[in-house]
Amino acid sequence: MNKQTWLWGLVALFSMIIIGIVDLITGYELNFFVFYFIPVSITAWYIGLLPSVGMSVLCAVVWFGVDLQSGQVYSSAFYSVWNTMVRLVSFIAIGCTLSKIRQLLDHQRKLAEDLRRSDSQVKVLETFLPICSQCKKIRDQDGSWQQLETYISKYSNTQFSHSFCPECAKQFMIDAGIMKK
Repeated sequence: MNKQTWLWGLVALFSMIIIGIVDLITGYELNFFVFYFIPVSITAWYIGLLPSVGMSVLCAVVWFGVDLQSGQVYSSAFYSVWNTMVRLVSFIAIGCTLSKIRQLLDHQRKLAEDLRRSDSQVKVLETFLPICSQCKKIRDQDGSWQQLETYISKYSNTQFSHSFCPECAKQFMIDAGIMKK
């Protein structure tokens, strides 16, 4: 883990502790349930899916402990556990959703960068190319001369295969003495 990941983890943990303390102080009459989404969201966005699930469990446990300490009386212990499980599922759902959104945004940024890079390479091929009229070598931006095929292959996904056009094939056969004019 890098330093930034640790920092966001500490921010999320500290915010969860503060929310738990405020929730405990205010008692069961003021519900701070939605504020527990803050540390879960921070963890999901900046650290990832699995840590956000861990933070979700931790927030549900803190909420359960605060609920027990608040003096809230339930007719059955089942309701206390039920409320905790509902909160746990909602925390996990938020964490999973935000983690997936972050993953998709990162992927989109990478695709956009690849597209910009490809576009800049295409622009290189669209510019004015100095080419030798005799040997057909191209002078690149550094001033060195490269074979036409090498230059174009370097800046595009083009590969070359060499053969003769009909006129050149005929001329080659005439020059080789295989065919008469």
